[in-house]
Order: sequence, then C-alpha cells, then structure tokens
Amino acid sequence: MTSELRKYLDPKVLNKITRLDLQARLVVEGFISGMHRSPFHGFSVEFASHREYVPGDDIKHIDWKVQARTDRYYIKQYEEETNLKATFLLDASESMHYGGAEGREGMTKYGYACAAAASLAFLLLQQQDAVGLAVFDEDVRTYLPASGSPNQIKSIVHAMSVNEPRAKTSIENVCHSLAEKLPRRGMICLVSDLFCEIDGLLRGLEHFRHYDHEVLLLHVMDEDELTFPFQGNTMFMGLEEMGRLIVEPRALREGYLEAMEEFCRRVKRQCVAARIDYKRISTADRLDAALLSFLAARAAAVRKRGSKR
Repeated sequence: MTSELRKYLDPKVLNKITRLDLQARLVVEGFISGMHRSPFHGFSVEFASHREYVPGDDIKHIDWKVQARTDRYYIKQYEEETNLKATFLLDASESMHYGGAEGREGMTKYGYACAAAASLAFLLLQQQDAVGLAVFDEDVRTYLPASGSPNQIKSIVHAMSVNEPRAKTSIENVCHSLAEKLPRRGMICLVSDLFCEIDGLLRGLEHFRHYDHEVLLLHVMDEDELTFPFQGNTMFMGLEEMGRLIVEPRALREGYLEAMEEFCRRVKRQCVAARIDYKRISTADRLDAALLSFLAARAAAVRKRGSKR
C-alpha cells in the first residue's frame, strides 16, 4: 500500500469492516436490498450513450473512434452492470480543520472523515460496486464520478489528500447541484460536521430522496465539541469567518452541552422522518468500532425489511 493510501486506509480497520457488507435498505437501480442482482434484465451489456471523459473514469471505456474524429475523449456508457453506485460527499470547509487532543492519532475532523469515507469506499469496491466522490465547501471542489475500477480508491484518496479545509460551507446548495447531476438512483453518503443551518441541510438531502437515492449521513465531531472540556479563560477562534471570543468555559458548559445535544437530536429526528440514515461519530472513537457499529445496524435493518416482504 502506497504512503498516500496509508494516510487514510488502515489495514487493521479494513480487515475488520470487510467482514460485513454496506447494504442498501431501499430499492435502487441495480441493487435490491443488498442482493447483487439487477432489476434491468437483458440490458447489462447494451450500449446506451456517450459522455465526456472526466478524471477518474476507467480509460478502457474510452471510445477511440470518436476521439480520432473529434480529438476529444468520450466514455461509452452502458446499461448498468454494477450492483450499486455510491457517491461520498465530503465536507472540506474550514471547521473540519479542527482537531483536539483526544482526536484519533491527532487527526482533524477532516482527516477522520476522510478515513471513514475511504474505508467505506474500499468496502464498496470490494463488493464490486461503483464509488464516486465530491469534495466541497461553498461549492464542489473536486468531483469523481462513480466507478468500479480497481484504481478508483487511489483516485479517491488522492482527491482527499490534495484538498485542505478552507472557506465556509454551503451544504444545501451543493446537495441541490449534485442531485441534478446524479439523476440515477444510488447511494449518497454525506460526511460532515454539519456546521450549517438544519432546515437547509434537510432540504438539500431531501432533494436526493426526491430522486429516490438512499441517503446516509455520517456526522463527524471532535470530542472537544461533544464534551467542552476547556478550563480557565479561553479564546475561541471561530472558523468559517466567525471571529474571536474570550470566555470563561465553566460558565457556558452546561448551556453549551444542552444546545449541542438538542442540535444532534433534532438532526437525527428529522433524518429519521425523511428516511435518511444518521450516525454521529466522535474523533475519539476507534474508527473500526464506529464503522462496525454503523454497518451492523444497517445490516440488521436490511434483514428486518426483508423479513416483512
């Protein structure tokens, strides 16, 4: 494994999570409740259309005859043979740069989020599924269309590595933009600290649900944000252009923790109502344990759904 891959892919974590599957709860195109079976019988190898090549596409699908005529690269698209198309939406706004002392091996929220998303992407590729990535702040910075190529994990990790958290976030606008770009049903996984307005977040995620995507939300927070352990007068430097403030943390702790828990409860409650899978993860959590808990809960939900049919 190259040094860039090792940055976000821990062999010990991968060894544990690959014992489980990342299964779809809902019916999506090419994927029915975790069973590798296509609902489009008879069309799996039929040519459908062309689209322009973008970095990350498998070059074996380039139409060289078209390239010779136009001097541009186009990909042959076929009716889907893959079981699932999953796209990870990775928050790279400035608040994701925070990393407290209790974080996993000194990782920032962004580093932890990258490791979580990369590990799940690796798992999906092992399942012969297709995986894509969108790294965003106010806009989409990097977009890799879903691909099942063995080299896709390298492209994903490279895109994570070259992007550093900066600027504010605009999750709602990014979701609306990508929902129109990904019209075919699949799986969408947003990985973010959710420092945004809740109603806008839900409007953005419900746009994906409108197109029948299955939506997962991994809420990554630093342990400092969940426990507020600060002592003595402390200067807090606001990320995403929020300024600075000197306060006595002990006077604020109780109110802060109540507000934080209410925020998380509200997000989870509204996600459940919209049939969006929500999981909060602390950077102090062992990544393998956090992902195993998440995958096991989804597998149980798939089994429960299947037993009701």
